Amino acid sequence: MQKEWYRINGGAPLEGTVTISGAKNASVAIIPAAILSGDTCILENLPHIHDVQVLETILKQIGATVEYTVGDCMKIDASHITTTEVVSPEVQEMRASYYLLGAMLGRFGECDIALPGGCVIGARPIDQHVKGMRALGAEIEIGSDNILRARAKHLHGAEIFFDMVSVGATINVMLAAARAEGLTVLTNVAKEPHVVDVANFLNMMGASVKGAGTDVIRIQGRKELHGCGYAIIPDQIETGTFMIAAAATMGDVVIKNVIPTHMEAVSAKLMESGARVEEGDDGRDFFIRVCMRERPRPVSIKTLVYPGFPTDLQQPMTSYLTVANGVSTINETIFENRFNHVKELRRMGASISVKENRFCKIKGVKQLRGADLRASDLRAGASLIIAALMGQGVSNVHHIDYIDRGYEFLDAKLTALGADIRRMKG
Repeated sequence: MQKEWYRINGGAPLEGTVTISGAKNASVAIIPAAILSGDTCILENLPHIHDVQVLETILKQIGATVEYTVGDCMKIDASHITTTEVVSPEVQEMRASYYLLGAMLGRFGECDIALPGGCVIGARPIDQHVKGMRALGAEIEIGSDNILRARAKHLHGAEIFFDMVSVGATINVMLAAARAEGLTVLTNVAKEPHVVDVANFLNMMGASVKGAGTDVIRIQGRKELHGCGYAIIPDQIETGTFMIAAAATMGDVVIKNVIPTHMEAVSAKLMESGARVEEGDDGRDFFIRVCMRERPRPVSIKTLVYPGFPTDLQQPMTSYLTVANGVSTINETIFENRFNHVKELRRMGASISVKENRFCKIKGVKQLRGADLRASDLRAGASLIIAALMGQGVSNVHHIDYIDRGYEFLDAKLTALGADIRRMKG
């Protein structure tokens, strides 16, 4: 297979209108959740990204029927699943494949699943997932072959306190509990928008999930769930990426199909840096407009669980702050290995120091310059594209397979805003 990369001639402001796609983080949980229905579900507003394609492949491998109907609508018929073994190489390609554990355990009471892969951004153990499943009555073993084997003669409700706030564990246990007998109470849960979206989807299938978006979620298990139609929420991280890109290129961009309340932490930091951020409603969609006409002011950022500043936008924000008029600081509290993009930004002339893989200090320079760059994970890739759009001259961004995992038609959307970006092969 020919390798692909982006060639970007930077320096042009982004201007115009862009429409945000369905949320990646919600999609990769809701697709496995459809297994719980044992029926047909139609999912709308799914992004055309690599991770969705991988899940489509996995579902077909285990016997589900999956087809696209119109555009971004996926029809999933999970009534004829033939195996509870989910051990193909595709499972190890993405972190979110672990949601198949909760869905299969809830529906069939058993699952063998290969331990997942995904971006290398620090330790992301699944101990809270295992703790939750065991509390529901499952017996779980992880073999030397890296296969997790779960068995439950009878799933029952339980009170579960998560030792740390985990989006993955919150959703995964919520899936299994949706068809367990009795009441499950989850405490110290994640409150991210895609957690709420998964809960809403489960409720559309006939589940009883209350409290999503708060610290406590209560799930009254149902013996059966049914199929439904459901539209995925807009992507919070794609929205933030375009907001930051607009400000970073001294542009003026209207971003449509958004939920402004999801973006409050990002909007606040962009406004603190000097950008103008406006919210509105055109009668069909909510939109956010970001306009920037001067060198940004320095800001300090601390990543936190929602509703704090999202870790997934820390890397794009780092690129933006490389040209701030002063010294900015970032404290990464979620993942301990999320500054892999820094060495690439230094190739472009950025002045950044990193301490203990948790803190970085950014001394703003007047201008970045084009360079040869390599993405190390999905959001690092987005940060390098923003940096290349800011920089003077030509940059080549390699390993864009990471970027394809989470952004739909990114080069086409940027081109429509005036960016000089081309997808290269060879």
